[in-house]
Amino acid sequence: MMEMIRTQIQLTDEQYRALRELARDSSVSMAEIIRESVELYLRQSNFQSIEKKRRRALEVCGRFGSGLGDLAEQHDRYLDEAYTK
Repeated sequence: MMEMIRTQIQLTDEQYRALRELARDSSVSMAEIIRESVELYLRQSNFQSIEKKRRRALEVCGRFGSGLGDLAEQHDRYLDEAYTK
């Protein structure tokens, strides 16, 4: 089971009333609706944690070849050449 962390938020009166009514009509807690809303927001914003970004970066290491034998030593020169063209 996923660890839950308790936090506090402030809602406007209108938000609170609407959320309470939605929770009652849906037979779920207000907290569950808030968690689902945050999850949906994070997915739609394409948020990626630092850990996920690191994993994705490591997955591509060594997957591509440049054909250049001195790329590790001369990478600055090759980048300069590529961007000045």
